[in-house]
Amino acid sequence: MGSGPVSLRDTDLPELVAALGIPGIVDVHTHFMAPQILEKVWAYFDAAGPMLGRPWPITYRWSDEERVDHLRAMGVRAFSALSYAHRPGVAGFMNDWTLAFADRTPDALRSATFYPEPDAATYVPQLVEDGVDVFKVHVQVGDFAPNDPLLEPVWGTLAESGTPIVLHAGSGPAPGHHTGPAGVADVLSRHPDLALVIAHLGMPEIDEFLDLAERYPNVRLDTTMAFVDFWDLPVPDGVPARLAQLQDRVLFGTDFPNIPYAYAHQVEVLQRLELGDDWMRSVLWGNGAELFSVTP
Repeated sequence: MGSGPVSLRDTDLPELVAALGIPGIVDVHTHFMAPQILEKVWAYFDAAGPMLGRPWPITYRWSDEERVDHLRAMGVRAFSALSYAHRPGVAGFMNDWTLAFADRTPDALRSATFYPEPDAATYVPQLVEDGVDVFKVHVQVGDFAPNDPLLEPVWGTLAESGTPIVLHAGSGPAPGHHTGPAGVADVLSRHPDLALVIAHLGMPEIDEFLDLAERYPNVRLDTTMAFVDFWDLPVPDGVPARLAQLQDRVLFGTDFPNIPYAYAHQVEVLQRLELGDDWMRSVLWGNGAELFSVTP
């Protein structure tokens, strides 16, 4: 399970998908945002060198159309358009854009975000009624606690509707005031049916977030940026075996386009875990297709 050479290319993915006998890939963690928002996100990553001790080049700094075409060419059959509210008052603008994007992009999941603000208790139920497929919440960037009291009615709504939430609550790539598993565990203690998708396997607190997935049957995890060579870190002891046991609740995610390496590398590092073709079929296609009712 060492790092090994990087050999899988984006152009290899359709052949890999065919060899696995699956219709394609479902990527639950990709980003499409309003241009002015994406520009600020890319500026953040351009400046991330001092924080991380190394540069973070954006590999796919392309137009929306070029990025959608590239996903399709690789065999990605469904993908999210995650935007994340970083302060009060911006979720509405972000949601209007991502929902319009989904309207013109049939393979994009209808994606939305929210923030701990009084009107979230009103606009989240409306978004659910309007058919949003997935929400994105970023505890680190938004600098808020998952168990903020303003979110209590929101979690109640989402637990009842079963709408998945991709939640970045782990302390990577740099810890925030509210990152880590404690706040998430507190929310789940009151809303055990929440369909949380823990982004990045909860890195670096992978074991603690795996504990939550093992305790709560609607908690899933996505693979986004987990085990990639960019981090130059070993796979934690015991984690592959636990991921094997959670085969039906691990979802494929990448952070495309905001990644400092090729898209196919995320697939390659999962292959290195040597958990078998059936596990790869579940992660790349089956689990995401079932959760979001994606048909071939």
